[in-house]
Amino acid sequence: MKRHLLRIVGAIAATSLATIGLVTSPAQPSHAAGESYVALGDSYSSGTGTRTYIDDGTDCLRSTYAYAALTAAAKGYTLNFRACSGAVVADVQNTQLSALSSSTRFVTISVGGNDAGFADVLTECALPAWASDCAGAVAGARSFINGTLPGRLNTLYSGIRTRAPNAKVVVVGYPKIFMGEDCNLATFFSPEDEAALNNAVVLINSVIASAASARGFTFVNPVSRFTGHAVCDPTEWINGFSNPVRESYHPNRLGHSSGYLPLVSGVLTGTSLAATPAVLAAAQDGSAKQAALQRTYAAQDRHITPKLFQPPTEERLRVLAKEKGVDYDAWVRAGSRD
Repeated sequence: MKRHLLRIVGAIAATSLATIGLVTSPAQPSHAAGESYVALGDSYSSGTGTRTYIDDGTDCLRSTYAYAALTAAAKGYTLNFRACSGAVVADVQNTQLSALSSSTRFVTISVGGNDAGFADVLTECALPAWASDCAGAVAGARSFINGTLPGRLNTLYSGIRTRAPNAKVVVVGYPKIFMGEDCNLATFFSPEDEAALNNAVVLINSVIASAASARGFTFVNPVSRFTGHAVCDPTEWINGFSNPVRESYHPNRLGHSSGYLPLVSGVLTGTSLAATPAVLAAAQDGSAKQAALQRTYAAQDRHITPKLFQPPTEERLRVLAKEKGVDYDAWVRAGSRD
């Protein structure tokens, strides 16, 4: 009887301890430090626009201020930062997907804007009205986005899933760039041009979201997050026309730390992260290691050329004026804003 009572007491004690978690194995964190994170994509992922880049022997303009680097620093993930300025879908397929494997835990990607020729469209729309076919450039981009881009994305996303079957994949869209006015004296975007450009962003986000959903990936749309922080807003998260020109029309440091980081990290990791001083310091501390890692891919990455906005220089405007029969000097004297 005594042994029977002891067994009953022991069973009750074990059940109670298990209930409060004292005799079970400690729960493993769902997102452990050191897990593999691969950042894929174009300049909006690489951090172009933040003005500080790692020395990896390429023109990819990868920055430790980019949301991917900040996320990895905050969570202690092992980052392979393959995103590269100028990348199109084919570049991601040919030079970036090799970083993925069955052990990859997290993937982020933004791509498609360069395929649609957004830099060239911005270049056209920045011209004065007499020199520009902004409507035609935007229409061409929209036609490509509707007709060709879906197939490219479907193939790419299939490749990502094949190479990283166990990864959480977050596909990141593009913010609207403008707010309805052009405060830079060197460019000539009209309110109508800016509306057309913003509508093209809405379209490409919709197409990307559909392709991501079809593959079971999560799409993150940054448009609402960036509202109130476009070019010419009081606090810009996106650079306007800048010097050097490569910084133009890309998210700046605030765009990554205050715009993309909390938005993307919340979906990717389950925790909306902040760019605290400790996180920024940790990201900077990892720059040399990341640069060394990316140098191993440099021969491939050097085939990728950044897609740059081209400002309407006087030389170019004079050539266009001659072609179109416009008196350039008279236009300048008249105020040169139309």
